[in-house]
Amino acid sequence: MAIVTPPASRGEPSRRYETVNLYASGAITAIELNRPGRMNAWNAQLGEDLLDAVRTVGGDPAVRAVLITGAGAAFSSGADLKARGEAVASGTVDSQRVLTEVYNPIIMGIRRMAKPVVAAVNGPAVGIGLSLALACDLVAAAESAYFALAFSRIGLVPDGGSSMFVAERVGLTRAAQLAMLAEPLPARQAVEWGLANYAWPDEEFPGQVQALVQRLADGPTRAYAGIKRELNEWLLGKADTQLELEARTQQEMFTTSDAKEGVTAFLEKRAPRFTGA
Repeated sequence: MAIVTPPASRGEPSRRYETVNLYASGAITAIELNRPGRMNAWNAQLGEDLLDAVRTVGGDPAVRAVLITGAGAAFSSGADLKARGEAVASGTVDSQRVLTEVYNPIIMGIRRMAKPVVAAVNGPAVGIGLSLALACDLVAAAESAYFALAFSRIGLVPDGGSSMFVAERVGLTRAAQLAMLAEPLPARQAVEWGLANYAWPDEEFPGQVQALVQRLADGPTRAYAGIKRELNEWLLGKADTQLELEARTQQEMFTTSDAKEGVTAFLEKRAPRFTGA
């Protein structure tokens, strides 16, 4: 599996959170999800760290281009179900609050950041990990990477903006296929479908990503910011409403028997037995 080399990876991070690292190199800052032992799955701490990192980088005028990637063999495997399993089983999970107060501000913080952001997808981008990648302006993937809207496997629905990002990029027909069947989409096919911009051989991936981000850092930052505003207005004019719908619907799903069974089956490493309840 490919591993992205962040811009300043030969030295220490410029800022180290508990679950996220920042690497600064000139006008470029890399945000690295840093839970490699859990395939960079999102727990409460990662959500808090990533939100602060996005706000910090977004507000720094010295940063002209941003790279988001994952440590180890994954970009992000999605929500950490092991950390949330007990809450799901007991019916006490507050998904709507987490989405509204943490996840969605991360996603929209990237979309509204007045500088270009590149997702360097070095491995699986699943669930909220896929949402994070698609919130970026350009998506570059290693050939060995894949993308998956895996929510329905555990009785849940897409969130973190993925219900709109995927449909906008690939169309309703393919979005329904990805969301309902939850099948992984290889990087090359993701480019063919329009979900990603690039799929490079693993051995070329770090260098290609670095060249792409450097090109953006050397470019017309104000024009890039204007382009993002235009695209956001045209494509994401109803984004806030859609994110609210996702949060409400996901909270509803977490109360179903199917979601409890789906999460339990995932943790027990067996096939779920859904009943439609």
